[in-house]
Amino acid sequence: MAISEDVYYEGGPHVGDLIFNIALAFTIICIPLTVGAVVRALWLRYRITSRRISITGGWMGRDRTDLIYSEVAKVVTVPRGLGLWGDMVITLKDGSRFELRAVPKFRDIFDYITDKISPQAKVASGAIGV
Repeated sequence: MAISEDVYYEGGPHVGDLIFNIALAFTIICIPLTVGAVVRALWLRYRITSRRISITGGWMGRDRTDLIYSEVAKVVTVPRGLGLWGDMVITLKDGSRFELRAVPKFRDIFDYITDKISPQAKVASGAIGV
């Protein structure tokens, strides 16, 4: 019997990130940022479930990374786009870090993830209610 895996969030980066970076392209200097935003919009996908965090990205969306909650040591968020989306850095117990860029509903997703991680990781992340 397989254990159920409930999907909390599945999708790509916030569309506001793409719109903002396209607007910056008119300054010419910011064209590399615009290219990055387009690549993220095309090929980056997040899947947050009750068992893991999956990040699919890379060229043509060919790379996939799965993070299980028991390996998470710390989660940090940074608001972007007037707080409509945010970046999230997940640090694992082995010291490796994974950056989730332009995450929609990042505050809700942060709360969901911190509900799933260990008490020590909650303290390191500054989660409320520890």
